Amino acid sequence: MELGRCAQVSRAWKILAEDQVLWFRLCQQEGYLSDNQISDFPCWKQTLRECREKEQTLRTNWKNRVGAMRQLQHEVGNILCDVHSCDGVVVAGYTSGDVKLWDTRTWDYSAPVLEPEHGSVELGPRPHASFVRINSSLAVAAYEDGSVKVWSLLVGSEPIHRYQHNQKIQAMALSTDGATIATASGFQVKVESANDKGYWGTVADFEIQKWVSLVCLVPHTLGCPAAVVAAEDTIYFLKEGEPAKVLHSVYGQPVTCLDVSANEVAFGVRGFGWLINETNKILLYNVETGQCIMQLGSPSGDFTCLNLQDSPPHMLVAGNKVRRVMVYDLRRSEPVSSLYGHQLGVSVVQMDDWKVVSGGEEGLVCVWDQRMGTKLWEMHARHPVRHLQFNSHSLITANIPNEKTPRGASITDDDLTAHRRHRGIIYAYEFSMDQLVAESILPICRSSYNEVTGYNYNIGLAVPYDNI
Repeated sequence: MELGRCAQVSRAWKILAEDQVLWFRLCQQEGYLSDNQISDFPCWKQTLRECREKEQTLRTNWKNRVGAMRQLQHEVGNILCDVHSCDGVVVAGYTSGDVKLWDTRTWDYSAPVLEPEHGSVELGPRPHASFVRINSSLAVAAYEDGSVKVWSLLVGSEPIHRYQHNQKIQAMALSTDGATIATASGFQVKVESANDKGYWGTVADFEIQKWVSLVCLVPHTLGCPAAVVAAEDTIYFLKEGEPAKVLHSVYGQPVTCLDVSANEVAFGVRGFGWLINETNKILLYNVETGQCIMQLGSPSGDFTCLNLQDSPPHMLVAGNKVRRVMVYDLRRSEPVSSLYGHQLGVSVVQMDDWKVVSGGEEGLVCVWDQRMGTKLWEMHARHPVRHLQFNSHSLITANIPNEKTPRGASITDDDLTAHRRHRGIIYAYEFSMDQLVAESILPICRSSYNEVTGYNYNIGLAVPYDNI
């Protein structure tokens, strides 16, 4: 607006206000096309206008849930165990031991199956793929027998590395920006990494005195990888070549959730209940100093999930058992907003500068306007939401069953479609579609009926039955 006013002063000022270097720098400051050079576009003023219009269209599509929704088809008769995604690429593990990939950026759903080692023979049923993780270059799966397999997304479908634990793995983490894996089995935490030449090996092996339940790798660490581990009521900081360091430990207050950013560790602890000063709370620690920075309290309900790494600067979002999504500004002690709309506990949350997306144990995915504190829309599926990841134009959700061997759902039966309700489901949403396309309206339910009986929130209301 200021440049427009300057251009009206005189011809000389108008020439200065139309300078391409000025508009190029303005475009970079607003976060658009940060990887481009000034010679890539002839008119940066028009380019900035188009970028702003595109962002506004995406925000409008998000608010009105205008876009395309696809279901990622997976193994017939097998039950979903875990799902993870990175930049639109989704990986899923199943009770059959299969690990599958989808690339939602191209809408190509011929999902490849990542294969075990060439020539390996496994007698009897294969162990479940209980944990899967993915980043820009690697996919990792941990199995119920304690084995871990690593695939390269650039090489092929056969694993490039494998290692073994003696017991079942209960937690796993993969670095967001490198080739480092941390797995927890019983009291043992093992960190595997690849060197500059691509050779894998164990860089750290820790023995914790308590049963490990959660593990996170500290992102953007130079040199030695570092991990943060939750074991019952204790938080450990683990680094290669150093002994395990206790960040926090209070007897009788178990850790319920954990997340790590480059400089801070956030985790929820359960209070005693009968003490006023010892309520459920979130503690924030500095990674380097090991000192507690802030305490964020909650009068009731254990914190079940939180997201620090993907949140905007100085912000944190968390969910608890009493169906509330709490948004915190870390420069203040009180929550910025408290969102209530789930029917059971909140299982996964994520936020950006204007919206919050949450998933619940009842299978509900809710999209909230964070500044207004209102729910924009919701979608429901049968099983609890265990994975949720979004960016400016897409959203990926996964409803994963708690029961992996449901009664009366034998996969050896002839009619496998009768057991679809037990398998879990993965959805991919794309909000950058043309608003004029009729198929871009996201349905409120997945019914096979075509008759529209009502209209609300830009959704064609159909018969509210599951398409089973």
